[in-house]
Amino acid sequence: MQSITVQQLRERTDTPLIDVREVHEYEAGHVPGSVNLPMSTLGDHFDELPAEAFDVICQIGGRSGRVVEVLTARGFDATNVDGGTSEWIAAGYPIEQ
Repeated sequence: MQSITVQQLRERTDTPLIDVREVHEYEAGHVPGSVNLPMSTLGDHFDELPAEAFDVICQIGGRSGRVVEVLTARGFDATNVDGGTSEWIAAGYPIEQ
């Protein structure tokens, strides 16, 4: 499974970011520019995923890792963000609410 750190994520500028946490988690604080498609409903939203390579984030990396495995098996070019939103915040990076 492909993965990147939050530091590598911060350096990316043109790669879409999908946040697979539940809506209430996303609304509590998320990486700027990320799009919320909760893991629990992702099966209904495959058509909304980017055609190009994209990154997947959750709170600590577990859910996004499982999502990346499923999406990769379906032919998507998805990369997991190790450490997730918790690591992003711990690194002192900005969040949106």
